[in-house]
Amino acid sequence: MARVILVTGGCRSGKSAHALKLAESLPGRRAFLATCPVADEEMRQRILRHQRARAAANWQTLEEPVRLAEALASAEGVEVVLVDCLTLWVSNLMYQAEQLGREMDEDAVAERSREVLSACHKRDGAVLFVTNEVGLGVVPENALGRRFRDLVGRCNQTIAAGADTVTLVTCGVPLTLKGE
Repeated sequence: MARVILVTGGCRSGKSAHALKLAESLPGRRAFLATCPVADEEMRQRILRHQRARAAANWQTLEEPVRLAEALASAEGVEVVLVDCLTLWVSNLMYQAEQLGREMDEDAVAERSREVLSACHKRDGAVLFVTNEVGLGVVPENALGRRFRDLVGRCNQTIAAGADTVTLVTCGVPLTLKGE
C-alpha cells in the first residue's frame, strides 16, 4: 500500500515546490501526473517550462485531467507519483459533468476521491497530492464559484482523511498537520 501524502496551501505558497522536493527525496523512479489541460498559450509555455525542469531530474510526465484513479493504476514501473493538482482535477470533473448535462456535487466528488485513494492503496511506494486550500479566502460572489470552493473542500477533506501525512505550506514554510 502506497504512502499517501497531501500537500496543501494557497496559490504561490510554495506547495508544489515542497511536494517536488519531498518526492525527489524518496527512493525509486518518479512520475509527475499532471491534471492541467492546456487552455491557452501562457499555460502551454508554463507546462513546457515545468516539464523541462522535471526532465533534468529524470521525471516521467503523465497527463490525465479526469481519470485520476485509472491513471494511478496504470502508472507501472514508478515508485513515486506526484499528482499536481487536485484543484484542477475537481475543475475538470465539473467541466466534464457540465458537458454531459449533469452537475457535480459533493457526494460525487467524495466518491471519486475515495476511488483515487483506493487506487493508491493498490500501489507500492508513495503518492503525493498537491491541492489548493481554497476555503481561506473571500466567499465567491456567484453560485458556480461557491460550488467549486465546496467541491474542492470536500475533495481535500476526503483525501486528507485517507492520507498518512498532510502538510500545509504557507510563505514557503511547510507545517505538518497530520503524520510525521
